[in-house]
Amino acid sequence: MSWLAFGGNLRCVGEITDSWFQAGVVLTSGVNSVFVLGYSGTIMVHLGWIGGVVGLVLATAISLYANMLVAKLHEFRGKRHIRYRDLAAEIYGRKAYYLTWALQYVNLFMINIGFLILGASSLKACYVLFVEEVTMKLPYFTAIAGFVCILFAISTPNLSSLRVWLACSTILSLIYIVVASVLAAKDGMNAPPRDYSIHGTTAGKIFSIIGASSNLMFAFNTGMVPEIQATLRQPAVENMLKALYFQFTIGVVPMYAIIFIGYWAYGASASTYLLSNVSGPVWVKAAANISAFLQSVIALHIFASPAYEYMDTKFKITGGAFELKSLTFRIVARGGYLVISSTVSALLPFLGDFESLTGALSTFPLTFILASHMYLVAKKSSLSSLQQSWLWLNVVFFSCMSIAATVAAIRLIVVDSKKYHVFADV
Repeated sequence: MSWLAFGGNLRCVGEITDSWFQAGVVLTSGVNSVFVLGYSGTIMVHLGWIGGVVGLVLATAISLYANMLVAKLHEFRGKRHIRYRDLAAEIYGRKAYYLTWALQYVNLFMINIGFLILGASSLKACYVLFVEEVTMKLPYFTAIAGFVCILFAISTPNLSSLRVWLACSTILSLIYIVVASVLAAKDGMNAPPRDYSIHGTTAGKIFSIIGASSNLMFAFNTGMVPEIQATLRQPAVENMLKALYFQFTIGVVPMYAIIFIGYWAYGASASTYLLSNVSGPVWVKAAANISAFLQSVIALHIFASPAYEYMDTKFKITGGAFELKSLTFRIVARGGYLVISSTVSALLPFLGDFESLTGALSTFPLTFILASHMYLVAKKSSLSSLQQSWLWLNVVFFSCMSIAATVAAIRLIVVDSKKYHVFADV
């Protein structure tokens, strides 16, 4: 989730002063967002040890390659392209601008649903620690999480207001990753032999494996490389490549650690929210859950900011952030956006299914299909026939994966909806 801690994508184009290391650290923070607490349950449980380990390594390498292709096109035709949709329009024409724009906004909306589900899960896990008779169900916590996000969105008018919160986001990430990893490792050392088999019917396993493969790609990508690269000082391409190398080497270590430790400790019973599995001192678990909740609120705001920016621009909202007109508009527009997001999150709170659907509908097309084809079109004259064949293979393969993953994700949502019903307490 590489964009979540990056406050620079909407800054003035003149403010291109960031170093590659700064971008790399931010990318690393994004990879280790609160979503990492779910990957043991949404990836490893459906792939097992061999499939999970091999899949993560391959997803890391493939994602690095795809992002490098996009990074190398940043200065296409002699100018810098600060948005993915601008780059697509430069290569294909104006229609591609709107298609890419739609894919990006679908991607961000789906990611926000995931943050709301995780924020609600963290609140519920904290609530369970202190209440013996549990009466509140997950949808209530989703409503609370949505309300807090609305308050944060209203009081934080733009990304420039987020600078101090971005540092907080990094600290909060460290808290829940360290706590979850340590407590899970302790549980694993004291637990009897675990069940690492993949459960379900043959058809169910196939669809779950396809969905988990989509989750793998979702874990590393958001389709926002040009927006991040726009803040880097020259040479922008070389600096972005360095940042990507940092992200996909040192940056993935914490994520790998918590995924493998979580699955090793709990096996097939690993939850889609790892802090629900761990045992340990109540105050430690409470601190980790609160950190996860607060991080999800900050991250959601950043991923929702492009939608906020679009609404502000569309309705020509100018003036002071807390003038009556601006404040009223934020309450109505941002509040409405988050009410819709919260309703969807409470209605279908299946985190793994939404990760799969996000990967299928936007991550595959943006990061793999579009990236390979854009590079093919832009660099065709300088590519060998072997390189062109390789890129076409990527386009065809990931197109098939996108279709298969979409079918699998929709099926999983339908199955889970029948199993749990709407507004489930999962």
